[in-house]
Amino acid sequence: MKRRRFVLGLSTSVILPTLAKAQQRKRRPRLGALITIGSEAQDRIAALNRGLRVRGWTDGENLEIEYHWADGSKQRIGEIANVLVNSRPDLILAHSSPSVPPLLRLTQDIPIVFVQVSDPVGQGFVKNLTRPGGNVTGFAAFEFSVAGKWVELLKELSPNVDRIGILYNPTTTPYDQYVVHGKAADALGIPLTQVEVRDRGEINQILGKFGERPGGGLVLLPDPFTSIHREAIVDTAARLGVSAIYPYRAYVDSGGLCSYSYDVSDLFFRSATYVDRILRGEKAGDLPVQLVTRYQLVFNLKTAKRMGLTLPPTLLARADEVIE
Repeated sequence: MKRRRFVLGLSTSVILPTLAKAQQRKRRPRLGALITIGSEAQDRIAALNRGLRVRGWTDGENLEIEYHWADGSKQRIGEIANVLVNSRPDLILAHSSPSVPPLLRLTQDIPIVFVQVSDPVGQGFVKNLTRPGGNVTGFAAFEFSVAGKWVELLKELSPNVDRIGILYNPTTTPYDQYVVHGKAADALGIPLTQVEVRDRGEINQILGKFGERPGGGLVLLPDPFTSIHREAIVDTAARLGVSAIYPYRAYVDSGGLCSYSYDVSDLFFRSATYVDRILRGEKAGDLPVQLVTRYQLVFNLKTAKRMGLTLPPTLLARADEVIE
């Protein structure tokens, strides 16, 4: 009997730690991330991880993060949404407006935190900003009214602009309200044209037609498609002498003339607060949607010189940064 108890005790001492470790692995929460584009994503992912570490979460230690990249494809976004929901993570991070609808169609119980979404109420993602309800909340990006500001800035930085095109891909971005608010051009007496680009091959063709004569101005809408083809759009616009204002700082780094935007990486950093709060038991629908509170104005003087533009000193004085 004594020997028997000894063997049993030995077995238990071996099995219990093994079971404990297995349970710890099983309890490690999982965050699934649907990222609509890969370009510039590394900075944003790094910002998310910094925000999580500040709150005690480290990927691979007490948290598992699974990243899925859609590369701007609407079909791919839908496929990834299906894979994510079927894998049943504890939480889903949804990047940009196109990623949210397929997720909401597939799940009403897995918490979703969206990042970089325009007009979440108007698009039907949440009931209201203060108390979203359901299983979704997050960090909104541009309000549609910013389109009017883009138009005003474009006219200010290039006074000779006599027509403005709003460029977007109608299959990947909610463009309607941007166009409505872009009608601020009417008050300036400038015709506003919708410039639709659906694939890479149309960029040179359509921008070439728009820039056939001097005086063309371009407002680029925030869109996974245009972000993927950023360098081609920036180069074509500058080469044709089309003054353009862009929705993100990355365009100006790539040679774009001007951007009026928010810090995208900061939005990802801030999203970690909601990931943390939901993983600790709070409900997504009880957390208010947070809005962008600060915009940055950035110019590229090298591009301005290439286009023969002299930017007004009063406008440069308002810039947050000027790239020489």
